[in-house]
Amino acid sequence: MSGLKEIARLAEVSVSTVSNVLNGRKNVGAETRERVLKLCSEHGYFPHKSSKSDKNNTIIFVFSDFDRDYYLKIIKGISHCLTENGYDLIICTNKSSTNFMRSKFASGTISLDRNMTDEYLISVATPQFPVVLMDRIIDNEYANTKSVIVDNYPVMCEMVQALVDKQFRTFGYIGGLEFTLDHKERFAGFMDTLSKNGIAFDRRNYFHGDYSEESGYQAAKILILSNALPEVLVCANDNMALGAIKALEENGIKVPEDISITGFDNSDAAAMAGLTTIAIPRYESGYLAAKELLEMIKGTTGKEPFKLNATIQWRKSVR
Repeated sequence: MSGLKEIARLAEVSVSTVSNVLNGRKNVGAETRERVLKLCSEHGYFPHKSSKSDKNNTIIFVFSDFDRDYYLKIIKGISHCLTENGYDLIICTNKSSTNFMRSKFASGTISLDRNMTDEYLISVATPQFPVVLMDRIIDNEYANTKSVIVDNYPVMCEMVQALVDKQFRTFGYIGGLEFTLDHKERFAGFMDTLSKNGIAFDRRNYFHGDYSEESGYQAAKILILSNALPEVLVCANDNMALGAIKALEENGIKVPEDISITGFDNSDAAAMAGLTTIAIPRYESGYLAAKELLEMIKGTTGKEPFKLNATIQWRKSVR
C-alpha cells in the first residue's frame, strides 16, 4: 500500500490535492483528478478511516486486476456519483479487500472482483453492509446484494446475426474465464444464434482465454497451426481480439482480408486498431452501481438486477 505522500509525489501534486480528490471535493481539475485516481488504483492506495462518523459516508470499490483503461472509466463513474452525494471512495484490490470489507468503517461496497467467491460475498452482504456486484448475479434471498450488469446475451445475438447476414458461415471463438457471467452469456448468445441459422460450430475452433491479450495471442497461434482458418473469429473481449490480431499479422495473415475479427468492450485500444466490437457504457455502469448502492443504504431499492444495454461498433476488422 502506497502512502498519501507517495501518491502525491507520483502525481506531481501536493498532498492536500490528493486528499481533496479522495474526499470528493470539487476544487480539483478533471485531468488532475483522473491522474490521482489512476495512481491510487494502480498502487492499491486507500486511506484508513476508523471513526464512527466516517462509516456513514465511505464506500469501498473492489476490483481484481489492473486493466487501466477498463477500470479507470468505471472508477470515474463511481467517484462522480459518490462525490455528488457527499460520500468518500476507497479503492482496494486483491487480499487487502477482504480485510476492509469486514471492518466497520464503510457503509457498503461495489465489487468487480472475479477472484472473490460467492460464499464470501454472501457472508459480508448484510443489512448493515449492502454489496453491489458488477460482474455476477448471486441467487441468495438472504444476501443483501444487487447486481448491475451488462446485458450480454441480446447484443451478442445481434452481432452474430449480422455476421451471418454478411454471409459468414465458418466461425471461431475465443472465450473468457468460463465461470464468469460475462463468458456464459456471450458464448450462449454466440451459439444460440448460429443454431437458429442452422450453422454448425466446429468445436475445434473454440479456444479458452482469460481476457488477457496474451491468451488471445496464444489462441490465435494455435488456430494458425490448424491450416483451416474460420472466416470470422469472435472474441469475448477486446484484449484477446487484439492479441489474436497481433499473432495473425506476425504470420502474414491479414485482417480482415484473410479473416475477420470482433471483440467486446470497446476499449480505447480497440478503437485505435479499428476493431469491430461491442461498446459497454463503463462510466455509466460505475455511476449506476454507486447510485444503486446508495439507494440500498437508504433502503429504497429492490434486489432485482439492473441490466445495461450495449451497442455494436462496426469497424474495419470485419470484411
